[in-house]
Amino acid sequence: MQIGIISDVHGDLHALETTLNKLREVHRVSHILCAGDLIGRGPEQNRVVDVLRESDVVVVRGNHDESFNGISKENAKYLKGLPLEWRGEFDDVRVFMCHGKPGNNMWGMYRDHLSPTYLNMVLSSLKADILITGHTHLPLFMRVQQGCLLNAGSLYTFQSTRDTSHSYGVLSLPDITFTLYDTCSEQVLPLELMV
Repeated sequence: MQIGIISDVHGDLHALETTLNKLREVHRVSHILCAGDLIGRGPEQNRVVDVLRESDVVVVRGNHDESFNGISKENAKYLKGLPLEWRGEFDDVRVFMCHGKPGNNMWGMYRDHLSPTYLNMVLSSLKADILITGHTHLPLFMRVQQGCLLNAGSLYTFQSTRDTSHSYGVLSLPDITFTLYDTCSEQVLPLELMV
């Protein structure tokens, strides 16, 4: 089974539509998960929320999704209703998704702050095999004894004061492999693996 992973769209409608099309038509994924931050900074925030609100993509609320300036009533209601965390199971693999880190969508899980011991404890307490996050805009895949942590980076492609990886990922189950792709091309991106 293939699962598409996106995060940190930040109002970039073109990047979102391009990526959703690639995930559905090229990668032929069974499900798409979005780790939040649909809005903030980007040029077409309402349209991004429209597209995701009308889709079957599973979405959690990012920190930017809590500010509704310039957002329609319907879209503000949708954003307010997004969960901070989501749990699911695919092919007997337990998945937990949040934007930042479990219990807090304002703080991210950065590579240099993680140890195998810490990640094993987090996965064990969540009773999850895979933890999916966003927020940092940095792709990450870290495998430990208890499971793995993955972050597909940030989807948006426009110029911003904040860096973007303009990337999305495809998670393959049940073998739990993760491939990172460039939003703007067909290129597979290198992904530093941490074990």
